[in-house]
Amino acid sequence: QVQLAESGGGLAQPGGSLRLSCAASGFTFSSYAMTWARQAPGKGLEWVSAIYYDGRSTDYADPVKGRFIISRDDDKNTVYLQMNSLKPEDTGLYYCAKGVYSDYLGGMDYWGKGTLVTVSS
Repeated sequence: QVQLAESGGGLAQPGGSLRLSCAASGFTFSSYAMTWARQAPGKGLEWVSAIYYDGRSTDYADPVKGRFIISRDDDKNTVYLQMNSLKPEDTGLYYCAKGVYSDYLGGMDYWGKGTLVTVSS
């Protein structure tokens, strides 16, 4: 069955960096788009970033554009989120999700359990 396992969360200072990983299994990873989303304390789910099946197209939410970088390694069945210049408002539970299709226009159908990111001095 499809499994997504996020890791790499933790405590970071404002201006610092973290790299999240999402290890995937149970499907042909290289055929599907992947997405990162987050949920801040007391708020709803927010889409953060997505990457096409082939890695050639990526997209970012405005609050993270220019600071976060999404990438994928199909040999390792893993998608990454490099987070730089972190801000306290980046605090939240970060989820990765599998796309329904090879692009990220069709939504997501499987989600991981999340990894917690806390940005605080």
